[in-house]
Amino acid sequence: MTSVPANAIGTGGTYGGVEGEEISAEASQSRIKVTQVSGSTGGKRGTLSSTDLNWEPPPCWYEPLFTPEQLKTFAETNGNGQVSIRQGWIGSELWTDHFRDEKDANNYFGTPSMVKGYKNYNLGKKGYFWHGVAPDVNSIDDTKLCNRLMFWQNAGDIPDDPNAPTPETLADYAYNKVKVPETAVELKPATKSTVNLPTWVWLDKGTFQEVKVRAELPNTGLWAETTAKPVALHLNPGTEDAQTFPASGDCEINADGSIGTPYSTGDADKTPPCGIRYLKATNGTPYRLSASVTWQITWEGAGGTGGDLPDGTFETTQDMNVQEIQAINR
Repeated sequence: MTSVPANAIGTGGTYGGVEGEEISAEASQSRIKVTQVSGSTGGKRGTLSSTDLNWEPPPCWYEPLFTPEQLKTFAETNGNGQVSIRQGWIGSELWTDHFRDEKDANNYFGTPSMVKGYKNYNLGKKGYFWHGVAPDVNSIDDTKLCNRLMFWQNAGDIPDDPNAPTPETLADYAYNKVKVPETAVELKPATKSTVNLPTWVWLDKGTFQEVKVRAELPNTGLWAETTAKPVALHLNPGTEDAQTFPASGDCEINADGSIGTPYSTGDADKTPPCGIRYLKATNGTPYRLSASVTWQITWEGAGGTGGDLPDGTFETTQDMNVQEIQAINR
């Protein structure tokens, strides 16, 4: 029977649970439920990278975990788990002492440093015991952040705490759950470009659709939907010996959801609205053409809340071979 920091328990072990009820006292596992509401679900997809390098989702927050009955079962049949993000209790007696027998408990990392005990798990009361959740505790510099010992909150109430969850917390959490399709652009010529002749780039309408993800925190009434909308394609030819069209390399998405204009016979000498002109041939090693789609991110949530989040990008690359045609004059 010991009381130790959670990170001293190690990973890969059992940190508490009630069989068949999907309950665990592991602070790295959020109970936020995420579902994709709309957008492509097939093919290769990936997560977005924020265009704001200083933006990060909250490193931790509080969530409801146990009802009084669930905590009683957990404490008296298991008793191995995290009572806060950084503090783990191994042994049922630590749990029963504090949550059943009203004994005060030390909080080595949060405030207050001594926490008043509970009587008989608050059985008969309606509400939940809440705990801190941190997907990556190592990313939290302040050891006191979200480090209250597991605490009681009446049903329907959100804790009066700066780290209490909000709809925006859920929107931020959902940001990293958005999966967008890879950017496989269509090219003409498809496999090999020619020096000084433009390569047309386009995406047909419907290739990219809005992706909407819903995040809900059970037993709180809190929810948020985060929507990613494609707004632009950026081309990087993979060499300085090239021109992009437009010059910025940013191809806007048309009203019908397409990008650029498909190549038609007779367009070889025209300037494409979205494309590349390579000025130097490849020498056995192809250029790496990268295509990055910018996604505009917005959210709406419980209580009429909503707003904008930083744009996200997703980039893919493909090989480009460029040939040089020799002209002979007599």
